[in-house]
Amino acid sequence: MYFCRSIKGVSVSVKSILWNFQLSLVIAVQPVNSGKILIFIPLLFKTMASVINFPVSPSFVINSQYKTSFRARAQSVGGGDSTVLSSGSIAVNGDPVSREKEKNGALIDVGNGTLKPRVEKKKLVKNVISEELEVLWDDGYGTDSVKDYLDAAKEIIKPDGGPPRWFCPVDCGRPLKGSPTLLFLPGIDGLGLGLILHHKPLGKAFEVRCLHIPVYDRTPFEGLVKFVEETVRREHASSPEKPIYLVGDSFGGCLALAVAARNPTIDLILILSNPATSFGRSQLQPLFPILKAMPDELHCAVPYLLSYVMGDPIKMAMVNIENRLPPRIKLEQLSNNLPALLPRLSVMSDIIPKDTLLWKLKLLKSASAYANSRLHAVKAEVLVLASGKDNMLPSEDEAKRLNNSLQNCIVRNFKDNGHTLLLEEGISLLTIIKGTCKYRRSRKLDSVADFLPPSRQEFKYAFDQVVGLLRVASSSVMLSTLEDGKIVKGLAGVPNEGPVLLVGYHMLLGFELYSLVEEFLREKNIMVHGIAHPEIFLGRLENSSNEFGMTDWLKVMGAVPVAARNLFKLLSTKSHVLLYPGGAREALHYKGEEYKLFWPEQQEFVRMAARFGATIVPFGAVGEDDIADLVLDYKDLMSIPVINDCVRELARDTVNIRDDTRGEVANQALFFPGLLPKVPGRFYYLFGKPIQTKGREVSLKDKENANELYLHIKSQVERCLDYLLKKREEDPYRNIIDRTAYRAVYGDEVPTFKLD
Repeated sequence: MYFCRSIKGVSVSVKSILWNFQLSLVIAVQPVNSGKILIFIPLLFKTMASVINFPVSPSFVINSQYKTSFRARAQSVGGGDSTVLSSGSIAVNGDPVSREKEKNGALIDVGNGTLKPRVEKKKLVKNVISEELEVLWDDGYGTDSVKDYLDAAKEIIKPDGGPPRWFCPVDCGRPLKGSPTLLFLPGIDGLGLGLILHHKPLGKAFEVRCLHIPVYDRTPFEGLVKFVEETVRREHASSPEKPIYLVGDSFGGCLALAVAARNPTIDLILILSNPATSFGRSQLQPLFPILKAMPDELHCAVPYLLSYVMGDPIKMAMVNIENRLPPRIKLEQLSNNLPALLPRLSVMSDIIPKDTLLWKLKLLKSASAYANSRLHAVKAEVLVLASGKDNMLPSEDEAKRLNNSLQNCIVRNFKDNGHTLLLEEGISLLTIIKGTCKYRRSRKLDSVADFLPPSRQEFKYAFDQVVGLLRVASSSVMLSTLEDGKIVKGLAGVPNEGPVLLVGYHMLLGFELYSLVEEFLREKNIMVHGIAHPEIFLGRLENSSNEFGMTDWLKVMGAVPVAARNLFKLLSTKSHVLLYPGGAREALHYKGEEYKLFWPEQQEFVRMAARFGATIVPFGAVGEDDIADLVLDYKDLMSIPVINDCVRELARDTVNIRDDTRGEVANQALFFPGLLPKVPGRFYYLFGKPIQTKGREVSLKDKENANELYLHIKSQVERCLDYLLKKREEDPYRNIIDRTAYRAVYGDEVPTFKLD
């Protein structure tokens, strides 16, 4: 693990200068453990005008028995070249590199504190520099766990006499070009390792820096605020158009709010995990006087007790266990993880010795009071993550209070997690940031340019945990049409190369979306961007629990707000785009209107597609009537007292995206219909013959020609629906009972009707 000490944000004092001078005289090297080499390097090399980052270890011990074999980097953030310091041989990613190679510039910096051997330019571009993420990329979430946190803590807690500092985890790797800076502000432990589960995914999207507060450091809260504030101001001065992310865990949440209140003109995005602003109402308040009077001999038991109060050991031990495994195997892996985790908790007594614990409690009290007194001055975007089983702080109630007190705040609750939310099994922090539309690289969110494709772990979680029940119940059949008109199973008839515009029928409540997006990812490794109603992005459709739910996952899986500019951007980037001309009127149809199209008179998407030479693929999807019966539609709800007032209120606040549209499609009031579940049948999809617009740009500028093609596309969608409604009657496995019996005997691939 690397520590990068930066002069950014450091208040230079005589003490700190002397401390840096000592480091410039002696290099102390720790033993090599688990393949990781930790070192100290001199910090006082350049003037204050040049910002310098160095990989350092928190431990500064001179011991002649240690081998002087290490790797080190001195990087000038101000634009200077990296300097590599060495003694003997240097281990780079586990490989020894000779001093001669090092002198010739054999080591290069690839970001976030990572060194790699220099290679030929072409190879470097191909293998090291990645300008964008591939679909279903490996984000590495779950490869580290709280065991790694405790193991790393053994090294990091060794006293070195130094002040608070920033470090860049090696696990973060190289971020994407133009990525914003993320500053992690730790909880009561002060180690800065609280994001260890999230280093790898976050490292792709951010320049990650973590704050380390040494165990015996006694910097007061206002001193820490100034330290972070100076770093924030320098980052803003160097990249004024980029946002700066402050991720505050517990105590760090107070620190983040305090910095934001003092810097209202800087573009800050705050991610607060169980912020300690509710410390005055902590369940542990009665225990504090007892801790002060407790003999030193008994204090070794306190960290054990705190570890259980602060987090759920079961959730911590479940981090690297695959969710889709059979229960027996999951229980077996859990029984192996827990015994390995519990002995490591002894390090907690070293992380928080008695004097440090008492100091931290005083620090928490002052931090909470400071932050609460300045909430009115916070102008930053704020996302509060609250745990439902936090035994240390009333985090759920505090999240509600902050949501009402802050000007620009949203909340996500995690009902099964404890206080140490970021160290427990759950969802990657990057996924949460993406799903709440908090990830951006500039002052304004660009839904297309700022989109990060889903990772393999997000794909598994979304389609196993979130919509897994619907997937099993619907057991979708995907069919497509080749250029010669032949219908085949799978998506072979849909072009792989974009731009492609998928135009089709919107089932009740959009039931068809999940299987469609999943199958394109699974079979073709293609991200389909759905053009969605803007209400999904405004947060008014969230349920009262504010959990990370379906609307958030739609954003993670590529949904963008319906707007001509977004369709323009997606087609210009040769994307696969999913468009429903019938919109909300089709997805919230009335009783007896199943599989009826409600399309507007305008044919604008045809001319937009022709402008980029996009291929239009009409499709139909049936099966909503095999999942549920519609028992209460809009007309029924409006006839019920009280409920009709709620529907009117929702409609009044809804964004109308078709003000200039006439006819049935203009009647698109949002409401939640009454459904009666049925014994599940099956979903069927048919993608029609692709329609080329390339080479027809001029002719399709004419409204009559565009309208003719528009009506042809509509007729093809209706033809697909008619085909599926007729052929599904021939499917011997349409019923879930028949499909379940087939799977039990033959496996997962369940056949369907014979194709023409």
